[in-house]
Amino acid sequence: MGIVEGITEFLPISSTGHLIITANLLKIPQTDFVKSFEIAIQLGAILAVVVLYWKYLFEKKIVLKILAAFLPTGAIGFLLYKLIKQFLIGNEHIVVYSLLIGGIALIGFELFFNKKIKTEQIEKISYRDCILIGVFQAIAVIPGVSRSAATIVGGLALGVSRRAIVEFSFLLAVPTMLAATGLDIVQNASSWSANQISTMALGFAISFIFAIISIKFLLKFIKNNNFIPFGIYRIIIAIFLLIFILK
Repeated sequence: MGIVEGITEFLPISSTGHLIITANLLKIPQTDFVKSFEIAIQLGAILAVVVLYWKYLFEKKIVLKILAAFLPTGAIGFLLYKLIKQFLIGNEHIVVYSLLIGGIALIGFELFFNKKIKTEQIEKISYRDCILIGVFQAIAVIPGVSRSAATIVGGLALGVSRRAIVEFSFLLAVPTMLAATGLDIVQNASSWSANQISTMALGFAISFIFAIISIKFLLKFIKNNNFIPFGIYRIIIAIFLLIFILK
Protein backbone atom coordinates (compact mmCIF):
# COMPACT_ATOMS: atom_id res chain seq x y z
CA MET A 1 0.00 0.00 0.00
CA GLY A 2 2.90 2.34 0.76
CA ILE A 3 4.50 1.59 -2.60
CA VAL A 4 1.26 2.30 -4.45
CA GLU A 5 0.68 5.57 -2.54
CA GLY A 6 4.23 6.78 -3.15
CA ILE A 7 4.16 6.04 -6.87
CA THR A 8 0.68 7.35 -7.63
CA GLU A 9 0.26 10.39 -5.38
CA PHE A 10 1.82 12.86 -7.78
CA LEU A 11 0.92 11.19 -11.06
CA PRO A 12 -2.45 12.14 -12.65
CA ILE A 13 -3.90 8.66 -12.12
CA SER A 14 -5.51 8.92 -8.65
CA SER A 15 -3.63 7.61 -5.63
CA THR A 16 -6.84 7.15 -3.62
CA GLY A 17 -8.34 5.12 -6.44
CA HIS A 18 -5.27 2.91 -6.69
CA LEU A 19 -5.21 2.37 -2.92
CA ILE A 20 -8.82 1.26 -2.96
CA ILE A 21 -8.11 -1.04 -5.91
CA THR A 22 -5.01 -2.45 -4.17
CA ALA A 23 -6.96 -3.11 -0.98
CA ASN A 24 -9.59 -4.92 -3.07
CA LEU A 25 -7.01 -7.09 -4.85
CA LEU A 26 -5.25 -7.91 -1.56
CA LYS A 27 -8.62 -8.69 0.09
CA ILE A 28 -8.14 -6.00 2.71
CA PRO A 29 -11.58 -5.05 4.10
CA GLN A 30 -12.52 -1.36 4.06
CA THR A 31 -12.66 -0.85 7.81
CA ASP A 32 -12.48 2.58 9.43
CA PHE A 33 -8.81 1.94 10.25
CA VAL A 34 -7.97 1.00 6.65
CA LYS A 35 -9.64 4.18 5.43
CA SER A 36 -7.59 6.16 7.98
CA PHE A 37 -4.43 4.27 6.95
CA GLU A 38 -4.99 5.17 3.29
CA ILE A 39 -5.26 8.82 4.28
CA ALA A 40 -2.38 8.84 6.79
CA ILE A 41 0.31 7.29 4.56
CA GLN A 42 -0.06 10.35 2.35
CA LEU A 43 2.11 12.04 4.99
CA GLY A 44 5.04 10.09 3.54
CA ALA A 45 4.41 11.64 0.15
CA ILE A 46 4.14 15.07 1.79
CA LEU A 47 7.54 14.62 3.41
CA ALA A 48 9.03 13.81 -0.01
CA VAL A 49 7.84 17.20 -1.31
CA VAL A 50 9.17 18.97 1.78
CA VAL A 51 12.58 17.33 1.36
CA LEU A 52 12.83 18.12 -2.36
CA TYR A 53 11.25 21.62 -2.30
CA TRP A 54 12.05 22.94 1.17
CA LYS A 55 13.47 26.18 -0.23
CA TYR A 56 10.12 27.10 -1.81
CA LEU A 57 8.39 26.57 1.54
CA PHE A 58 10.48 29.39 3.02
CA GLU A 59 9.56 31.91 0.34
CA LYS A 60 6.72 34.04 1.66
CA LYS A 61 5.31 34.91 -1.76
CA ILE A 62 5.06 31.27 -2.82
CA VAL A 63 3.64 30.13 0.54
CA LEU A 64 0.86 32.74 0.33
CA LYS A 65 -0.06 31.55 -3.16
CA ILE A 66 -0.12 27.93 -2.02
CA LEU A 67 -2.44 28.90 0.84
CA ALA A 68 -4.69 30.85 -1.55
CA ALA A 69 -5.01 27.75 -3.74
CA PHE A 70 -5.67 25.58 -0.71
CA LEU A 71 -8.63 27.62 0.57
CA PRO A 72 -11.34 26.25 -1.80
CA THR A 73 -10.25 22.65 -1.25
CA GLY A 74 -9.90 23.12 2.49
CA ALA A 75 -13.37 24.63 2.82
CA ILE A 76 -15.06 21.93 0.73
CA GLY A 77 -13.11 19.11 2.39
CA PHE A 78 -13.97 20.34 5.89
CA LEU A 79 -17.67 20.78 5.10
CA LEU A 80 -18.01 17.42 3.36
CA TYR A 81 -15.58 15.36 5.49
CA LYS A 82 -18.18 12.92 6.90
CA LEU A 83 -19.87 12.47 3.53
CA ILE A 84 -16.55 11.82 1.81
CA LYS A 85 -15.34 9.24 4.32
CA GLN A 86 -18.66 7.43 4.75
CA PHE A 87 -19.90 7.29 1.17
CA LEU A 88 -17.07 8.12 -1.25
CA ILE A 89 -13.83 6.63 0.14
CA GLY A 90 -13.99 2.88 -0.38
CA ASN A 91 -16.65 3.01 -3.11
CA GLU A 92 -15.09 1.02 -5.97
CA HIS A 93 -17.78 1.99 -8.48
CA ILE A 94 -17.17 5.71 -7.99
CA VAL A 95 -13.43 5.13 -8.34
CA VAL A 96 -13.74 3.14 -11.57
CA TYR A 97 -16.06 5.59 -13.30
CA SER A 98 -13.95 8.53 -12.13
CA LEU A 99 -10.86 6.85 -13.56
CA LEU A 100 -12.64 6.23 -16.87
CA ILE A 101 -14.20 9.68 -17.26
CA GLY A 102 -11.03 11.37 -16.02
CA GLY A 103 -8.92 9.46 -18.54
CA ILE A 104 -11.16 10.47 -21.43
CA ALA A 105 -11.17 14.09 -20.19
CA LEU A 106 -7.37 14.14 -19.89
CA ILE A 107 -6.91 12.90 -23.45
CA GLY A 108 -9.55 15.28 -24.79
CA PHE A 109 -7.94 18.21 -22.98
CA GLU A 110 -4.51 17.49 -24.44
CA LEU A 111 -5.87 16.98 -27.96
CA PHE A 112 -8.28 19.89 -28.25
CA PHE A 113 -7.37 22.53 -25.69
CA ASN A 114 -4.49 24.72 -26.78
CA LYS A 115 -4.00 27.54 -24.30
CA LYS A 116 -1.16 29.96 -24.84
CA ILE A 117 1.32 29.87 -21.97
CA LYS A 118 1.28 33.11 -20.02
CA THR A 119 2.96 31.99 -16.78
CA GLU A 120 6.33 30.23 -16.85
CA GLN A 121 7.19 30.28 -13.14
CA ILE A 122 5.39 29.48 -9.89
CA GLU A 123 6.20 32.95 -8.55
CA LYS A 124 4.31 34.53 -11.47
CA ILE A 125 1.00 32.69 -10.93
CA SER A 126 -1.59 35.30 -9.95
CA TYR A 127 -3.64 34.97 -6.76
CA ARG A 128 -6.77 34.76 -8.91
CA ASP A 129 -5.34 31.81 -10.80
CA CYS A 130 -4.18 30.21 -7.55
CA ILE A 131 -7.74 30.26 -6.21
CA LEU A 132 -9.12 28.86 -9.48
CA ILE A 133 -6.52 26.08 -9.40
CA GLY A 134 -7.73 25.33 -5.87
CA VAL A 135 -11.30 25.06 -7.16
CA PHE A 136 -10.13 22.52 -9.75
CA GLN A 137 -8.31 20.59 -7.02
CA ALA A 138 -11.50 20.47 -4.94
CA ILE A 139 -13.07 18.20 -7.56
CA ALA A 140 -10.63 15.53 -6.38
CA VAL A 141 -12.61 14.95 -3.17
CA ILE A 142 -14.30 12.38 -5.43
CA PRO A 143 -12.11 9.23 -5.26
CA GLY A 144 -10.60 8.35 -8.61
CA VAL A 145 -10.54 11.90 -9.99
CA SER A 146 -6.88 12.48 -8.98
CA ARG A 147 -5.83 15.60 -7.09
CA SER A 148 -2.77 16.07 -9.27
CA ALA A 149 -4.73 15.61 -12.52
CA ALA A 150 -7.38 18.14 -11.51
CA THR A 151 -4.75 20.65 -10.40
CA ILE A 152 -2.56 20.21 -13.47
CA VAL A 153 -5.47 20.48 -15.92
CA GLY A 154 -6.70 23.57 -14.10
CA GLY A 155 -3.29 25.20 -14.32
CA LEU A 156 -2.79 24.35 -17.99
CA ALA A 157 -6.26 25.71 -18.77
CA LEU A 158 -5.23 28.98 -17.12
CA GLY A 159 -2.05 29.23 -19.18
CA VAL A 160 0.49 28.05 -16.62
CA SER A 161 3.47 26.20 -18.10
CA ARG A 162 3.61 22.42 -17.74
CA ARG A 163 6.59 22.35 -15.36
CA ALA A 164 5.31 25.26 -13.24
CA ILE A 165 1.87 23.72 -12.65
CA VAL A 166 3.34 20.27 -11.94
CA GLU A 167 5.66 21.74 -9.30
CA PHE A 168 2.86 23.93 -7.94
CA SER A 169 0.74 20.77 -7.67
CA PHE A 170 3.52 19.15 -5.61
CA LEU A 171 3.63 22.12 -3.24
CA LEU A 172 -0.15 22.44 -3.02
CA ALA A 173 -0.27 18.82 -1.84
CA VAL A 174 1.46 19.84 1.41
CA PRO A 175 -1.36 21.87 3.07
CA THR A 176 -4.05 19.81 1.31
CA MET A 177 -2.87 16.44 2.59
CA LEU A 178 -1.79 17.82 5.96
CA ALA A 179 -5.34 19.07 6.46
CA ALA A 180 -6.85 15.76 5.35
CA THR A 181 -4.55 13.61 7.47
CA GLY A 182 -4.58 15.98 10.42
CA LEU A 183 -8.37 16.04 10.65
CA ASP A 184 -8.56 12.26 10.41
CA ILE A 185 -5.82 11.71 12.99
CA VAL A 186 -7.44 14.08 15.50
CA GLN A 187 -10.79 12.35 15.14
CA ASN A 188 -9.61 8.73 15.12
CA ALA A 189 -6.13 8.39 16.69
CA SER A 190 -7.50 7.48 20.13
CA SER A 191 -9.01 4.28 18.71
CA TRP A 192 -5.76 2.99 17.14
CA SER A 193 -3.74 0.23 18.78
CA ALA A 194 0.07 0.15 19.00
CA ASN A 195 0.18 -2.42 16.19
CA GLN A 196 -1.97 -0.21 13.97
CA ILE A 197 0.31 2.78 14.61
CA SER A 198 3.32 0.62 13.66
CA THR A 199 1.53 -0.37 10.47
CA MET A 200 0.98 3.29 9.62
CA ALA A 201 4.63 4.09 10.33
CA LEU A 202 5.79 1.39 7.90
CA GLY A 203 3.40 2.61 5.19
CA PHE A 204 4.62 6.17 5.80
CA ALA A 205 8.30 5.25 5.32
CA ILE A 206 7.73 3.23 2.15
CA SER A 207 5.46 5.93 0.71
CA PHE A 208 8.16 8.57 1.30
CA ILE A 209 10.82 6.61 -0.60
CA PHE A 210 8.65 5.86 -3.62
CA ALA A 211 7.19 9.39 -3.72
CA ILE A 212 10.67 10.83 -4.24
CA ILE A 213 11.21 8.42 -7.14
CA SER A 214 7.82 9.30 -8.63
CA ILE A 215 8.37 13.08 -8.41
CA LYS A 216 11.72 12.86 -10.18
CA PHE A 217 10.21 10.60 -12.85
CA LEU A 218 7.33 12.99 -13.58
CA LEU A 219 9.61 16.01 -13.92
CA LYS A 220 11.71 14.16 -16.50
CA PHE A 221 8.64 12.79 -18.28
CA ILE A 222 6.97 16.15 -18.91
CA LYS A 223 10.05 17.57 -20.63
CA ASN A 224 9.19 15.71 -23.83
CA ASN A 225 5.68 14.31 -23.26
CA ASN A 226 2.10 15.35 -22.58
CA PHE A 227 -0.40 13.61 -20.29
CA ILE A 228 -2.17 11.48 -22.92
CA PRO A 229 -0.32 8.28 -21.82
CA PHE A 230 -1.74 8.75 -18.33
CA GLY A 231 -5.22 9.20 -19.79
CA ILE A 232 -4.86 5.96 -21.77
CA TYR A 233 -3.61 4.18 -18.65
CA ARG A 234 -6.62 5.37 -16.65
CA ILE A 235 -9.03 4.07 -19.30
CA ILE A 236 -7.29 0.67 -19.49
CA ILE A 237 -7.33 0.28 -15.71
CA ALA A 238 -10.99 1.31 -15.52
CA ILE A 239 -12.02 -1.19 -18.22
CA PHE A 240 -9.99 -3.96 -16.54
CA LEU A 241 -11.72 -3.26 -13.22
CA LEU A 242 -15.17 -3.18 -14.80
CA ILE A 243 -14.60 -6.56 -16.44
CA PHE A 244 -12.69 -8.46 -13.77
CA ILE A 245 -13.32 -6.78 -10.40
CA LEU A 246 -16.78 -5.22 -10.45
CA LYS A 247 -18.48 -7.75 -12.75
